[in-house]
Amino acid sequence: MEQKDYIQWIRSKVGHERIILVFSGGCAFDKEGRVLLQRRGDSSQWGFPGGAIEIGETPEMAAVREFKEETGLDVKVVDLIGIYTDCDMEYPNGDKAQSIGIVYEMEAIGGQLKCDNFETVELKYFNLDEMPELFCKQHEETKNDLLKRRNEAMMQRKTF
Repeated sequence: MEQKDYIQWIRSKVGHERIILVFSGGCAFDKEGRVLLQRRGDSSQWGFPGGAIEIGETPEMAAVREFKEETGLDVKVVDLIGIYTDCDMEYPNGDKAQSIGIVYEMEAIGGQLKCDNFETVELKYFNLDEMPELFCKQHEETKNDLLKRRNEAMMQRKTF
């Protein structure tokens, strides 16, 4: 079965009932070490670019595809940041899900930043210490892990 929009297909069967969904996304940094955030079109809140894994995709493939769709950037996966499983979501349309998020560090290799004014209404780089509140628990956990990684890297540099 080839399915272009898995969420739409599964929702046609279960309506707004709570389901498990697996998402993939990433964090890309500019030359100053700031991280790219997306202001979402569905809630107007900030978050990391990403979305649902479609049938036949790996998490890495989905992260790269979603990044291109939501930011205009061509990216490659550099490293796994984390897997986040403890997040119950209720979306503005009433859909409910337990979300599993797989988040990667991404490196921009081409493309240009652009908003589609549907999924993405604004794109902006933020210093890790100045990031706004993010739209869900998984994104906040990712932010905390980024801060932890940065602080650990700084501590390692101080020991040499």
